[in-house]
Order: sequence, then structure tokens, then C-alpha cells
Amino acid sequence: MSIFKKVSKTIKTMKKRHKQKLVIISIILFVMFNAPFLLLFNRVDQLLGFPMIYTYIFLVWLCSSVATFLVFKKFDE
Repeated sequence: MSIFKKVSKTIKTMKKRHKQKLVIISIILFVMFNAPFLLLFNRVDQLLGFPMIYTYIFLVWLCSSVATFLVFKKFDE
């Protein structure tokens, strides 16, 4: 079974509130990776030796991955 069929089957069996949470996460990610927010962190400053923009992108990605994991974890219960 291909990955697309598995994802399609999973999405069809999800409750509406889980789908809504994933849509909210997607909208937040769209806003957070939009140019105005990225430009806020496009500075010369560094955090732990990494430029702020890289730190920002990594932290947003990490938080979104954890949030998505928690949504899917609640879905499986």
C-alpha cells in the first residue's frame, strides 16, 4: 500500500476536531514562514553560534512537528 493511500485512509477516519487542529497548525505555519516574520529574525545576531534566522526556522519546525505528533497521538487513542 502506498503512503498516499495510507494518509488518505487516516484522514478519512479522523474526527472533525483533529482535522481542525491540523488546519490550524497549517495556517500558523503559513504565517510563521511568511516573509514578514522571517525578516524579523534576519539579523546578524547569533544564538548558540547559529544565525537567528536558522534558529527561528528550526524552532518553528520543531514546535510544529511536536504539535502535529501530539494531534496524531490523540487520534490513535
